Amino acid sequence: MALGEIADRIAAAETSAGRAPGSVNLIAVSKVQPNERVEAVLAEGHRTFGENRVQEAAGKWPAFRETYPNVDLHLIGPLQSNKARQSFELFQAIHSLDRPKLAKSFARLAQELGHCPALFVQVNTGEEPQKAGVLPTDADDFVKDCRSMDLPVAGLMCIPPVEEEASLHFALLAKIAARNGLEGLSMGMSGDFEKAIALGATHVRVGSAIFGARTTG
Repeated sequence: MALGEIADRIAAAETSAGRAPGSVNLIAVSKVQPNERVEAVLAEGHRTFGENRVQEAAGKWPAFRETYPNVDLHLIGPLQSNKARQSFELFQAIHSLDRPKLAKSFARLAQELGHCPALFVQVNTGEEPQKAGVLPTDADDFVKDCRSMDLPVAGLMCIPPVEEEASLHFALLAKIAARNGLEGLSMGMSGDFEKAIALGATHVRVGSAIFGARTTG
């Protein structure tokens, strides 16, 4: 499926949901994709990309940015605290703020460096023990704590359980965001982004539907 078709589907979903055109940001998930596929999407004019790992992004994007300097890069995977400084250098947004230790690391770096990427708090809406993210019952307090550290919390992110109806989790995330005065909702992937848009997604993360199946990882 081509980038243009995904863009058309997003536009149709915006219209169907009564959303303003262009209100949804498409994050092209380029993790573990061959460089030639990524460059083909860059050549089409797309500039917002998502990576899962700091190390992979560090090996890929500095070179691309020499040719395409206005890339907007989002970290959508888990982040170790010892990679926080490097993440500040690479990413314009981080979608996996999920624990107090990481928040404190971000706060120290923001003070030291004078800038901070836009931050999305990851919420474990399915309360899955193997998955990162704050629990829904802890989300309000965590957002409050992050704000007390002057962190730029832009919104919330979730990855619904694969065996459950995604819309229920998108609705829960939207409810938590609304009561915390947060506009950003990072939710929806290749198989369910239209449902996410109907429930208020501002950022959808689409990989395989744009690039094709990943070759590794």
